[in-house]
Amino acid sequence: MSGYLVDFGRMGYGEALSLQRELAQKRAKGEIPDTLVLVEHDHVITLGRKTTPANFKPQDIPVFQVERGGDATYHGPGQLVGYPIVLLADHDVRRHVRNIEETILRTVLSYGISGERVEGHPGIWVGGKKLASIGVAVTDWVTYHGFALNVNTDLSYFELIRPCGLDPSTMTSMAKLTGKPIPFEEVKARVAREFSAVTGISLTHQRLIASG
Repeated sequence: MSGYLVDFGRMGYGEALSLQRELAQKRAKGEIPDTLVLVEHDHVITLGRKTTPANFKPQDIPVFQVERGGDATYHGPGQLVGYPIVLLADHDVRRHVRNIEETILRTVLSYGISGERVEGHPGIWVGGKKLASIGVAVTDWVTYHGFALNVNTDLSYFELIRPCGLDPSTMTSMAKLTGKPIPFEEVKARVAREFSAVTGISLTHQRLIASG
């Protein structure tokens, strides 16, 4: 099964959100194959469907209310964000989430990090600390939104919120766990490779898919 890999590079959240919504519509119409979007965002807070007032207060950085599941979270430099735009022919959202988790587990293991799943808390955990968050949305059985893996993330920004309803100190990063900066582009390439291995989707690099 063939698919696209689209690298947005560093992009503001609003623009990326519009583009992934467009890609989801294209996938639903059969105009593009399954697609993995990878991106690094500028500082932003996003509020999922489960966000409660206690977990978020107005901040000085941009805030977006979005369709994905989950609570409030932070995106910013040094964090790899992935948006799998995938048609769920089997209508199995849980399997899709497990595939994302498995992709990240395999990726971080290659850096000596043994991650794990925690029942009822989608994402990847290491020793009680959360390394990656997952929140997805589905339209016409096409997935969008996805995951955020803290690679070299400045974790102090999580103190602006209660990420996923958790204490900010719960968040960790690959750099913190290994004690050294992690090559960001290398992680991006490994995520794409592991996503292909887990899902069976053979990814081909594509330029940014324009509107129309």
